[in-house]
Amino acid sequence: MNIVIIGNGITGISCARTLRKNSDAKITVISSETKHFWSRTALMYIFMGHMKFEDTKPYEDGFWKKNRIELKEAHIENIDFENQQLKTDAGEQVGYDKLLIATGAKPNFFNWPGQDLEGVSGMYSYQDLQRIEEISKDANSAVIIGGGLIGIELAEMLHSRGISVKMLIREDGFWRNVLPRADSDFVQNHIQSHGIELILNDELMEIIPNGNNKVKGIKTKAGKDIECQFVGITAGVSPNISFLMGSELNMNRGVLINSKLETSQKHVYAAGDCAEFNEPPVGRSKIEQVWYTGRQQGELAGLNILGADLEYNPGPWFNSAKFFDLEYQTYGSVSAEPQGGTSDLIFGGEDKYLVHLVYSSENQNVIGVNFFGVRQRHDMWDKWLRDRVQLSEAILGLGRSDFQPEFSKGIRSDAIRAYNEAFPNSPLPISEMTEKIIG
Repeated sequence: MNIVIIGNGITGISCARTLRKNSDAKITVISSETKHFWSRTALMYIFMGHMKFEDTKPYEDGFWKKNRIELKEAHIENIDFENQQLKTDAGEQVGYDKLLIATGAKPNFFNWPGQDLEGVSGMYSYQDLQRIEEISKDANSAVIIGGGLIGIELAEMLHSRGISVKMLIREDGFWRNVLPRADSDFVQNHIQSHGIELILNDELMEIIPNGNNKVKGIKTKAGKDIECQFVGITAGVSPNISFLMGSELNMNRGVLINSKLETSQKHVYAAGDCAEFNEPPVGRSKIEQVWYTGRQQGELAGLNILGADLEYNPGPWFNSAKFFDLEYQTYGSVSAEPQGGTSDLIFGGEDKYLVHLVYSSENQNVIGVNFFGVRQRHDMWDKWLRDRVQLSEAILGLGRSDFQPEFSKGIRSDAIRAYNEAFPNSPLPISEMTEKIIG
């Protein structure tokens, strides 16, 4: 069997490795971004000098030949689904028996005047990294459009080079379309304490040129003129599927797939950032654009290409990040705005850490939790959410779920105090014995 994978990110390579572990099929991975798979999550650390690009390749260069996985550097222009042929920009025809589309995502550009000027860049690909490196050499100040995780990573990158950074955020708080108010305020204060200026409730109107096709500054919808030499576009990402437009493939925002990652075309699968579920699993989004879901979907695609006939079942939602030395983890469902039938237990705050637990108002089952400045064990929280753990049990178990339990005593005590304030009629004991038990 001849299997072709378009895209050499975590999804495509997870699929290729799964195929090789379970079959003797011919495997070809095609990418126009880089020759080898590399860790995209390390992009900021390459820029900041913590790692070299060569160090971000999880496998030695000889791995691919040894495992009989052919790597092809090419850009796919179109796909002939009827004849099962790919056409590259060099005019080469590549046939397939089974095909996985795993082309990832691209930064959102919303046709702003000036968005094509020198000094404007998104942050997703290796080419973006190269562009940012070149622009930053001559930049004294930068404006980042958008207030999510990619935006704050780019802010930290530029700040590490001594560049003055402002973030233009259309919401009334940092990442307020995702984070509840208390969480947003906590992160916002942390960011500002590192010298990053946040401009809230405003949006980009246009990017101003300096007369030499380079960035001079921006103008906002509120009428602000901000001088800068770099504009970072981090207003989210969207599936990278423009080369498929006009084809027979069913698409919406992404390539539409069923629960087995099958597309509308026979023998064609899609997975990762470019894919969109017709009907997502309960509690999950139609498009899931994080590293671990890309890996899970790539592995599942490989098994199903070989005939396994399995459905995508990722379990409770999870994501994590680290910026300006602040650990962030989220498990389950924590909505930006209060939801009916749920209650919140929030403790920590100030400058140290924040924990935001969401639980059912009816039966006190934990629904989700955000951690800031606290690192927890994924296996514990994944199990607790699957088992619908009670709030009190989660509070008492914080010692076991903490990644560094030797530093968790104060956090456990704060958690018990917060619980007891919320439930004075059924308090949890705070005692030396309790500390020993829950530790």
